[in-house]
Amino acid sequence: MRTWPQLAAEKSSLLGFAGFKAGGIHILTVDDREKTPNFGKQLLNPATVIATPPIRIIGIRGYKHDLYGQHAIFDVYAKDLPKELSRKFEVKRTDDGFSKKEPLLDTASDVMAIVAVSPNSIGLAQKVPFVFEVAVSGKDSRSQYDYVKSILGKEIRITDIFQIGQNIDVFGITRGKGIEGPVTRFGVKRKQHKSRKSVRAVGTLGPISPAVVMYTVARQGQRGFHQRTEYNKRILIISNTDRDAQNSINPAGGFKHFGLVKGDYIVVRGSVPGVPKRLVKMRQPIRSISKRVLEPRVLEVVVK
Repeated sequence: MRTWPQLAAEKSSLLGFAGFKAGGIHILTVDDREKTPNFGKQLLNPATVIATPPIRIIGIRGYKHDLYGQHAIFDVYAKDLPKELSRKFEVKRTDDGFSKKEPLLDTASDVMAIVAVSPNSIGLAQKVPFVFEVAVSGKDSRSQYDYVKSILGKEIRITDIFQIGQNIDVFGITRGKGIEGPVTRFGVKRKQHKSRKSVRAVGTLGPISPAVVMYTVARQGQRGFHQRTEYNKRILIISNTDRDAQNSINPAGGFKHFGLVKGDYIVVRGSVPGVPKRLVKMRQPIRSISKRVLEPRVLEVVVK
């Protein structure tokens, strides 16, 4: 995630979270969009279940902005790090890390939280955690640093970041298709069967001069397995399978290619890029339309 929203809230908080895609269901709600023909009527929403285990705050990173972009100027890590983190990288900690780094805050432009999330915590086979940066809201770098320092080494849950009914932006890696030709990849029209020997190839690669193939010419190549961003996905449900065992979100036998959802999870309206078990990152909306958050009225959860 390269871009983060600028929130005017006085209280600092993390601007992002992460989870793992589980599968798709349908949610029957009452349409609360005013000035629409379907307002007040029942609405069947295709939705996606995302398992959201707690994320661990493992470090703080400060950035300095200059004419050449942003550059990291200091890193500070927590003392008690999860043992699985050694599978990812080795952290060299010093006892006087905070006393040496805090004077650099005067030149820092942004402070980010370094977080880790483990797939193994929700029953997936992978033990190596995912480590990434999450932006922090605040009026200046000092307030951002103080907030991250207060939660350093602690676990943050999904309910501490998002609330039911709000919109979020979702980042995911799409399903990979491998190498595809120009007909499938770009929708190039097939040639007539008597025109050339080839049928599923482009008719021309360009003029004879200049003798170069432009980048705009449709060629075969990778299709799928790209990072994509979906904006303004509404959260319909935030719950926990342990607290709400009666209204289980799991179908009989679990979700296909995923299994049973354990612990915290959210249900967002619409589809989410990627295959089951794939990491999904979420952030506060950068193109938010609605200013007030309305909790949706859920009538039924259709789980097959």
